[in-house]
This record gives sequence, structure tokens and C-alpha cells, in this order.
Amino acid sequence: MTTTTSTEVTAARRRGPSMADVAREAHVSGQTVSRVSNGRDNVDAETRERVLAAMHKLGYRPNSAARALRTGRFHSIGVIMFTLSSFGNMRTLDAIAIAAADAGYSITLIPVPHPTLGEVSVAFDRLSEEAVDGVIIIVEAHLLDESDVVLPAGLPVVVVDSTAADRYPMVDTDQAHGARLATEHLLSLGHRTVWHVAGPERSYSATHRREAWESTLRAHGADVPPVLVGDWSSESGHEVGLELARNPDVTAIFTANDQMALGVLRALHEAGRAVPGEVSVVGFDDMEESRSFWPPLTTVRQFFGEVGRLSVEELLQEVESGERGGSTLVATELIVRESTARPPA
Repeated sequence: MTTTTSTEVTAARRRGPSMADVAREAHVSGQTVSRVSNGRDNVDAETRERVLAAMHKLGYRPNSAARALRTGRFHSIGVIMFTLSSFGNMRTLDAIAIAAADAGYSITLIPVPHPTLGEVSVAFDRLSEEAVDGVIIIVEAHLLDESDVVLPAGLPVVVVDSTAADRYPMVDTDQAHGARLATEHLLSLGHRTVWHVAGPERSYSATHRREAWESTLRAHGADVPPVLVGDWSSESGHEVGLELARNPDVTAIFTANDQMALGVLRALHEAGRAVPGEVSVVGFDDMEESRSFWPPLTTVRQFFGEVGRLSVEELLQEVESGERGGSTLVATELIVRESTARPPA
């Protein structure tokens, strides 16, 4: 039986350890080392542990490029995303990264600075040059409906936050259900109607929430007030909140996200309108800080972690089996806190 000496280990590290070095250290064949490197399951547990220990000792790293040539897999997922600043996008990206790592995949992130057709097309062109097995798209705008946007042929795709399910598998929060929960909660407290601060018009999320808010009001025979539009920021919520605060008929407000709700709360406070004594406010997202707003914010909880996990699961299903998924909606939950109450008598 041969034994690897310290001199041989040092030499292997200097030149970069090879598969043969690992085989000698673990006292196995090169074929066994190859099987372990490629994640094959036809190696007994004790041998696998011995090979992994030898790899660790020598600092051996399998050649991922060579593995990709053999298997046709890069074990990398591309993620195209517009804006890294929004709460929901960052939580979803975090969950995608964790789920991908758990499955043995890395991610290649391609940010889209502006939600325009040109920027998205450039991102897709860059993606065609990357060694990825599939792509997850998080672009919350009506850009995937544009005929000029074409992904590389044969590349598995999953879309988050879109209605492009006829072209690609889609994973999203059930936006409409969350908006109905928020609107019905305020109506059930006795408010005659609910005013809405919507997100940007090109956002699918904002569109679904606005449409569900309106249909819920109509279903309950309530008046539908004019929509005020923000850009997801607390600053835009404050701006439209000042307008709402001046209207004495406003007793209930549903905002399309928690950040705009924060701006609305500030505007109402500045105008001397008590929350929830005079005006009730509901947000959407349940960001961690929403429970620390004053008053603590009633909101709709989205499960971004589940959206990210399922998007990776759907993508890898197509990558590994060729079976394409469909639409998947993740349920929402109403979280009732102190920002809502019955209207003033």
C-alpha cells in the first residue's frame, strides 16, 4: 500500500492537486474519485467520506468546466432583476440564492438599471454569453409581453411577478387575494369605502392589487374612489397622503406596499388626522419594520422566501427533466395590528 508523504502533498498543492493525487491519498481508483466529484450515488458512504477527506486535505477542486463538457450542465442559474432596492425583490433574491446553493447551483445576477425594453433586451443578450443552465426573471413590468424581447432558444425560464405564464412558467404571490383581504377587512370594520394608493402603472403586482381592490368594492356595493399612484417609496406615499389627509371623507386607506403606507402615516400625523381614530391604514408586504411603525401597521404578508424557493424548484425541474411547469401562486395572509379600527361615529 502506498502512502502520500508530506512532500508529495506540498508538491500537489504547489502545482494544483489532480484527481490522481486524490486517488492515491484515498487509496481508491481515479474512476471512484470521478464518481464522487460528479455526485454519483454508486459509491458507498465510507469510501465517499474517505475521498472527500482526501480532497479537503489536498485542496482539490473539481474542474467545473470539464464537468460541464461531460454532463452538459454548468450548475449555475441566471437571475435577471430590476432594482435591488425594493424589499420584496431582495427577499426573493435571498431565497433564490439559498435554494440554489442547497441544490448545488450558483447564481449569476444581471441587474436591469431601468425597466425599459432596451435595458431588458441588453440583459438577455448578456445572459446568452453566460454559462447558465436556466434563468429566473424578476422584472415587475409589462416588458415580457413585448415581441422584441426574446430569450436564447432552449434555455429554461421561470418568471416571478408576471402574467407571462403562457410563454414561461410563473411563480408569484397571490396578489389579488391579498388585496381582497385588505379591502374586505376595512369594509368589515364599517368603513363606507376604501381609498387606494397604487404602485406604478407598469407593475404587474400593482395592477393585480388595484384591480382586486376595485372589484371587491363593487362586489360589496361600495363607491370606488379615484386611485392615487405612487412609486413604491415612502416619499411618494407621503405626497399622496397629504392629498388624502385634506379630504374629510377619507376614513380608510389601502396602500399597495408598506413603504408607501409609512409615508401616508406621516402625512396623516402632520395633518392632525389620528390613526386609527379618524383614518385606518392597511399596507402590503409585512416588511419587518411594519410592526414598529406608529401605530403598528395592519398589512398583507407575502411569503417571499416561498416564492424564491419555488422558482428555483420549478426551474431545476425543467433543467433536469425537461418538464415545464405552469403557474404557481403563493397564498397571502392578513396581519391585523393597531393601524385599523372602526370609523369615527
